[in-house]
Amino acid sequence: MLDPLADEYVQADRDDPALLFTAAYNSFSGPVFGYLRARGVEDPEAVTQDVFLALYPKLETLHGGLQGAKTLLFSIAHARMVDHYRKRERTPDSTPYESELDSRRAPSAEDQAFGRASGLGVTELLNDLADDYREVLALRVIADLSVEETAAIMGKSQGAVKQLQRRALGALKKRAQRTNGTS
Repeated sequence: MLDPLADEYVQADRDDPALLFTAAYNSFSGPVFGYLRARGVEDPEAVTQDVFLALYPKLETLHGGLQGAKTLLFSIAHARMVDHYRKRERTPDSTPYESELDSRRAPSAEDQAFGRASGLGVTELLNDLADDYREVLALRVIADLSVEETAAIMGKSQGAVKQLQRRALGALKKRAQRTNGTS
Protein backbone atom coordinates (compact mmCIF):
# COMPACT_ATOMS: atom_id res chain seq x y z
CA MET A 1 0.00 0.00 0.00
CA LEU A 2 1.40 3.36 -1.01
CA ASP A 3 1.45 6.26 1.41
CA PRO A 4 -0.10 9.73 0.88
CA LEU A 5 3.28 11.13 -0.22
CA ALA A 6 3.34 8.61 -3.03
CA ASP A 7 -0.04 9.95 -4.17
CA GLU A 8 1.37 13.50 -3.97
CA TYR A 9 4.29 12.40 -6.12
CA VAL A 10 1.99 10.89 -8.73
CA GLN A 11 -0.12 14.07 -8.84
CA ALA A 12 2.79 16.54 -8.62
CA ASP A 13 5.93 17.20 -10.64
CA ARG A 14 7.24 13.78 -11.63
CA ASP A 15 10.67 15.22 -12.48
CA ASP A 16 11.51 16.20 -8.90
CA PRO A 17 14.09 13.64 -7.64
CA ALA A 18 13.77 14.79 -4.02
CA LEU A 19 10.04 14.18 -4.03
CA LEU A 20 10.51 10.81 -5.73
CA PHE A 21 13.15 9.83 -3.17
CA THR A 22 10.89 10.81 -0.27
CA ALA A 23 7.94 8.93 -1.75
CA ALA A 24 10.11 5.86 -2.47
CA TYR A 25 11.59 5.89 1.03
CA ASN A 26 8.23 6.24 2.73
CA SER A 27 6.65 3.57 0.53
CA PHE A 28 9.41 1.00 0.31
CA SER A 29 11.82 1.31 3.26
CA GLY A 30 9.73 -1.13 5.32
CA PRO A 31 9.47 -3.75 2.57
CA VAL A 32 13.20 -3.44 1.73
CA PHE A 33 14.04 -3.86 5.42
CA GLY A 34 11.71 -6.87 5.64
CA TYR A 35 13.25 -8.44 2.54
CA LEU A 36 16.78 -8.06 3.88
CA ARG A 37 15.78 -9.33 7.31
CA ALA A 38 13.99 -12.34 5.85
CA ARG A 39 17.05 -13.14 3.74
CA GLY A 40 19.21 -13.26 6.88
CA VAL A 41 21.29 -10.10 6.46
CA GLU A 42 22.99 -9.44 9.82
CA ASP A 43 22.28 -5.69 9.99
CA PRO A 44 19.22 -5.09 7.82
CA GLU A 45 18.77 -1.50 9.01
CA ALA A 46 22.24 -0.46 7.87
CA VAL A 47 21.90 -2.27 4.56
CA THR A 48 18.47 -0.67 4.00
CA GLN A 49 20.04 2.74 4.44
CA ASP A 50 22.83 1.72 2.06
CA VAL A 51 20.24 0.68 -0.53
CA PHE A 52 18.56 4.08 -0.39
CA LEU A 53 21.90 5.87 -0.53
CA ALA A 54 22.68 3.90 -3.68
CA LEU A 55 19.29 4.85 -5.16
CA TYR A 56 19.61 8.60 -4.73
CA PRO A 57 22.28 9.34 -7.37
CA LYS A 58 20.37 7.24 -9.92
CA LEU A 59 17.11 9.20 -9.61
CA GLU A 60 18.05 11.73 -12.32
CA THR A 61 18.16 9.00 -14.98
CA LEU A 62 15.43 6.76 -13.55
CA HIS A 63 12.43 6.00 -15.74
CA GLY A 64 9.09 4.68 -14.58
CA GLY A 65 8.47 6.90 -11.59
CA LEU A 66 7.66 5.21 -8.31
CA GLN A 67 7.36 1.75 -9.89
CA GLY A 68 10.76 2.19 -11.51
CA ALA A 69 12.18 3.24 -8.15
CA LYS A 70 10.68 0.14 -6.54
CA THR A 71 12.24 -2.14 -9.15
CA LEU A 72 15.61 -0.45 -8.81
CA LEU A 73 15.44 -0.51 -5.00
CA PHE A 74 14.86 -4.23 -4.86
CA SER A 75 17.57 -4.84 -7.45
CA ILE A 76 20.01 -2.91 -5.26
CA ALA A 77 18.75 -4.70 -2.13
CA HIS A 78 19.27 -8.07 -3.78
CA ALA A 79 22.80 -7.12 -4.83
CA ARG A 80 23.60 -5.97 -1.28
CA MET A 81 22.22 -9.24 0.11
CA VAL A 82 24.40 -11.25 -2.29
CA ASP A 83 27.41 -9.11 -1.29
CA HIS A 84 26.63 -9.86 2.35
CA TYR A 85 26.73 -13.61 1.81
CA ARG A 86 29.84 -13.44 -0.35
CA LYS A 87 31.63 -11.45 2.34
CA ARG A 88 30.46 -13.87 5.01
CA GLU A 89 31.79 -16.82 3.01
CA ARG A 90 35.24 -15.20 2.86
CA THR A 91 35.31 -14.31 6.55
CA PRO A 92 36.87 -17.04 8.66
CA ASP A 93 34.90 -18.38 11.59
CA SER A 94 35.96 -16.90 14.88
CA THR A 95 36.20 -18.82 18.09
CA PRO A 96 35.71 -17.02 21.38
CA TYR A 97 38.60 -17.09 23.84
CA GLU A 98 37.88 -19.25 26.86
CA SER A 99 40.41 -18.63 29.61
CA GLU A 100 39.68 -21.90 31.42
CA LEU A 101 40.83 -23.82 28.34
CA ASP A 102 44.11 -21.87 28.09
CA SER A 103 46.87 -24.13 29.34
CA ARG A 104 49.57 -21.42 29.52
CA ARG A 105 50.77 -20.75 33.03
CA ALA A 106 53.15 -17.82 32.46
CA PRO A 107 51.79 -14.32 31.73
CA SER A 108 52.18 -13.03 28.19
CA ALA A 109 55.01 -10.73 27.19
CA GLU A 110 52.50 -7.94 26.60
CA ASP A 111 51.12 -8.33 30.10
CA GLN A 112 54.60 -8.16 31.57
CA ALA A 113 55.69 -5.21 29.43
CA PHE A 114 52.70 -3.09 30.28
CA GLY A 115 52.29 -4.22 33.85
CA ARG A 116 48.95 -5.92 33.35
CA ALA A 117 50.14 -8.77 35.50
CA SER A 118 50.16 -6.28 38.37
CA GLY A 119 46.71 -4.97 37.48
CA LEU A 120 47.71 -1.81 35.56
CA GLY A 121 46.74 -1.76 31.89
CA VAL A 122 47.88 0.28 28.93
CA THR A 123 44.97 2.68 29.27
CA GLU A 124 45.88 3.48 32.85
CA LEU A 125 49.52 4.03 31.87
CA LEU A 126 48.53 6.39 29.07
CA ASN A 127 45.98 8.33 31.14
CA ASP A 128 48.69 10.02 33.21
CA LEU A 129 50.59 11.29 30.17
CA ALA A 130 50.21 14.79 28.72
CA ASP A 131 47.74 15.15 25.84
CA ASP A 132 50.48 15.62 23.22
CA TYR A 133 52.28 12.52 24.50
CA ARG A 134 49.11 10.41 24.31
CA GLU A 135 48.35 11.74 20.84
CA VAL A 136 51.81 11.07 19.43
CA LEU A 137 51.88 7.54 20.87
CA ALA A 138 48.40 6.80 19.56
CA LEU A 139 49.31 7.99 16.07
CA ARG A 140 52.80 6.52 15.87
CA VAL A 141 52.43 3.24 17.78
CA ILE A 142 48.76 2.31 17.70
CA ALA A 143 47.79 3.74 14.28
CA ASP A 144 51.27 2.92 12.89
CA LEU A 145 51.59 6.23 11.05
CA SER A 146 54.89 7.61 9.80
CA VAL A 147 56.59 10.61 11.36
CA GLU A 148 55.53 12.69 8.34
CA GLU A 149 51.87 11.64 8.60
CA THR A 150 51.84 12.23 12.35
CA ALA A 151 53.40 15.67 11.92
CA ALA A 152 50.76 16.63 9.35
CA ILE A 153 47.91 15.47 11.60
CA MET A 154 49.26 17.16 14.72
CA GLY A 155 50.30 20.32 12.90
CA LYS A 156 53.90 20.05 14.13
CA SER A 157 57.27 19.64 12.49
CA GLN A 158 58.77 16.18 12.03
CA GLY A 159 61.49 17.03 14.53
CA ALA A 160 58.88 18.05 17.09
CA VAL A 161 57.04 14.76 16.59
CA LYS A 162 60.24 12.76 17.07
CA GLN A 163 61.03 14.71 20.25
CA LEU A 164 57.47 14.29 21.57
CA GLN A 165 57.61 10.55 20.90
CA ARG A 166 60.97 10.21 22.66
CA ARG A 167 59.70 12.15 25.69
CA ALA A 168 56.40 10.25 25.75
CA LEU A 169 58.15 6.87 25.69
CA GLY A 170 60.52 8.05 28.44
CA ALA A 171 57.61 9.18 30.60
CA LEU A 172 55.77 5.94 29.91
CA LYS A 173 58.85 3.91 30.85
CA LYS A 174 59.29 5.81 34.15
CA ARG A 175 55.58 5.37 34.97
CA ALA A 176 55.73 1.63 34.23
CA GLN A 177 58.90 1.20 36.30
CA ARG A 178 57.38 3.01 39.28
CA THR A 179 54.23 0.93 39.02
CA ASN A 180 56.03 -2.41 38.60
CA GLY A 181 58.70 -1.61 41.18
CA THR A 182 61.54 -2.30 38.74
CA SER A 183 64.60 -0.19 38.18
